[in-house]
Amino acid sequence: MNNVNFSIEKPQNEKVLSYAPGSVERDELSKELIRQSSTVVDIPAIIGGKEIRTNDLVDVRMPHEHGHILAKFHRVGAEEIKEACDAAAKAQQDWMRVPWIERASVFKKAAHLISDKYRYKLNAATMLGQSKNAFQAEIDSAAETIDFLRMNATFASNVYAGQPTSGMDQMNRLQYRPLEGFVFAVTPFNFTAIAANLPTAPALMGNTVVWKPATTSVLSNWYLMEILTEAGLPEGVINFVPSRGSVCGETVLSQKSMAGIHFTGSTRTFNWLWRKAAENLGNYTSYPRLVGETGGKNFVFAYPSADTTEVAVALARGAFEYQGQKCSAASRAYIPKSLWPDIEEQLKEITGSMKMGDVRDYSNFVNAVIDESSFDNITPFIDRAAKSSESDIVCGGKYDKTMGYYIEPTIIKVDSPEHELMIEELFGPVLAVWLYDDEKIAEAISICEKTSPYALTGAVFAKDRGEIAYALDNLGYAAGNFYINDKPTGAVVGQQPFGGGRGSGTNDKAGSHLNLLRWVTPRTVKETFSPPRDYRYPFLG
Repeated sequence: MNNVNFSIEKPQNEKVLSYAPGSVERDELSKELIRQSSTVVDIPAIIGGKEIRTNDLVDVRMPHEHGHILAKFHRVGAEEIKEACDAAAKAQQDWMRVPWIERASVFKKAAHLISDKYRYKLNAATMLGQSKNAFQAEIDSAAETIDFLRMNATFASNVYAGQPTSGMDQMNRLQYRPLEGFVFAVTPFNFTAIAANLPTAPALMGNTVVWKPATTSVLSNWYLMEILTEAGLPEGVINFVPSRGSVCGETVLSQKSMAGIHFTGSTRTFNWLWRKAAENLGNYTSYPRLVGETGGKNFVFAYPSADTTEVAVALARGAFEYQGQKCSAASRAYIPKSLWPDIEEQLKEITGSMKMGDVRDYSNFVNAVIDESSFDNITPFIDRAAKSSESDIVCGGKYDKTMGYYIEPTIIKVDSPEHELMIEELFGPVLAVWLYDDEKIAEAISICEKTSPYALTGAVFAKDRGEIAYALDNLGYAAGNFYINDKPTGAVVGQQPFGGGRGSGTNDKAGSHLNLLRWVTPRTVKETFSPPRDYRYPFLG
């Protein structure tokens, strides 16, 4: 028996490849894009390690060329979802008893497979199925996914090492047990890395999982499932159930063994899950753990001392990378009137140079939004802004869904900080800008702090340290991830643990040990070496 007390050192973050012209990675990715573009993949559900085909087929289409079908997945119903819950509950009895280092080895091997064997396959699927350009896919489906899988093993090592002190006549210890039941992982379309982390983080800690992927990211998520299987994940530990959200939620949340929810998506959906869990509290074995990262209306606040070029570049990247479909995307900006002319000129130049189109053309910075529903939700905001006397479209504003779901990078200057574009989450390439009087900085910061129900990310640009300190203090709860002189996107696993509060979620910080603590239920064990043999204490003498 191996009695080594394992400790896993923190690895370096995965290197992000450039995909520059003439590079090996660009050639390999291009080949894979051609291969996947000419293939239609049949995607089953995976329940208890078995492939399930219902023949209720749903098309997976390219958002940037929505007539092109990449795959068809077998959508499961309530019966199959119930089977997945039962399979997860059954598998936990063995999985929880596997030494944690052996569990960690499965996920570290999966990271290696992505880095070495499946990088271009996973990146191409993310590009084609979720309309990400090569660089956005690389930092997501390759680098961040690998970082989650590798670094979570280190975070788990740190969690298990946390032990209490013991007296000379006793031995104390903490056992970090998995939750008593399975975890329901509900993953979003916008990050393949999040789709990887939400089911695997609880599984690393000994839990089993029912995983509902977003219907618009099933292709890349299916490849993740295949990679985990190749890495040695036992049957039933993670059950892959593409399905309708309402059917899946109703079925899973009615199960006695549902012990937790790991969620990324809309605030409305998470609120619904929370309410359904509350309605079923009397049915559960234990109070379920609810972990959610939800909406955002992320801000950039510029002081008059800020560098205008730095602000303009941060706004352009923060608002328009991946078409603004990042939970952390910049979507409202507070700019002093004195700086606006220079910033506006630069933003017009930057956005005017952004090419938009198919992901397979590497010169395109902007691609399509995810689907028709998203397109139809965003464009009415642009239309209202174009007609209103209270707003002015600075650049962009055009859109077209004939071939793909394309919306131009759009910047809209509004007259009021209470304008709907400063409050409501659009999840698309639209940035609202409000100009404040230079001498009213404190008032503007107060408005920024109170305007949105969300509190995910925010950024402040200033040169004066006192100004930065004031913003940090007075925007204390406005953002769970706060950036100084940088765009409010791009959190890196192990460097900037990610999550926000208020309407943005439970702030359980993915990319750190804090998230893993949510998937264990500790037990304190005290062993006394010399138990007392008389009930009487000395004071009774």
